[in-house]
Amino acid sequence: MSAAAERREALVGVYREAAACTRCPLAETRTRVVFGAGDADADLMFIGEAPGAEEDRRGLPFVGRAGGLLGELLGEIGLDRESVFIANTLMCRPPGNRAPAPLELDACRPYLLEKVRLIEPKVLATLGNFATKLITANPAGITKVRGRPQVHRLGERTVHVFPILHPAAALRTPRLRETMSEDFAALGRLLEQPPPPQLPDPDEIADEEPAAPVTAPPRDDQLDFFAR
Repeated sequence: MSAAAERREALVGVYREAAACTRCPLAETRTRVVFGAGDADADLMFIGEAPGAEEDRRGLPFVGRAGGLLGELLGEIGLDRESVFIANTLMCRPPGNRAPAPLELDACRPYLLEKVRLIEPKVLATLGNFATKLITANPAGITKVRGRPQVHRLGERTVHVFPILHPAAALRTPRLRETMSEDFAALGRLLEQPPPPQLPDPDEIADEEPAAPVTAPPRDDQLDFFAR
């Protein structure tokens, strides 16, 4: 079995574990776990905030109007949903679409980091304010950092992080549609660049001399959406 096939098989195992997850109270209110969907070998991975009502019902991310716009924007740079991987910071819908709670984020974080490790994306695009702040650990608002590549270590993987406005923002404010097209064009150019060097594990260098900081209708089975 090739290394890529082994990673895909491991991702299926993570999905099966996540589908039965009870690590936080959202397990009691969800309809379905929204693990993520797309190409398990994608160079580009999107991270949104949390599933909405339709995503909760269908078990798939970004299936509403915002998902439709995301598909259009991907088409502008020669990609589609099947060639990327789309996930969220949470896999279960918070009641009333409220913001994710710290306990919920802590429960989902190991799953998110494992997806990043196994998919090995070159670029991780954060959609919107919440996902961007969480992934970058930077309180700066999305309007200040959108379209500007960064480099971050997420778990065991170092990636380019590219903050983008959430598609829902352009649906609410149509003039932002052109801004998003510009950012997706820049995202396409970033994908043509080599991946960033893999940064060392902080735990492995803790005893060494400190280094300078680095700035940096769907089917029921979601497994069908792990494109190969």
